[in-house]
Amino acid sequence: MIKKKKRREHRRPKPCQFCKDPTIQINYKNFKLLRRYINERGKIVARRNSGVCARHQRQLAREIKRARFLALIPYTAYIYR
Repeated sequence: MIKKKKRREHRRPKPCQFCKDPTIQINYKNFKLLRRYINERGKIVARRNSGVCARHQRQLAREIKRARFLALIPYTAYIYR
């Protein structure tokens, strides 16, 4: 039995939203923007999924953690079963 190798599709990386539009400020007070970069479990979305560059990903992580500390964003999502 010969196994075939799976081919990976190489997608073009998305341009960083914050590099494209420098007027957008990453700030802990702007929790509506930060919610886009948190999944339904309350975890910070990875760079490869969000399409943000490394510099802005670090800024996002720092501001999300600040917003969590100030209770603007929940640490975890409540899952009812």
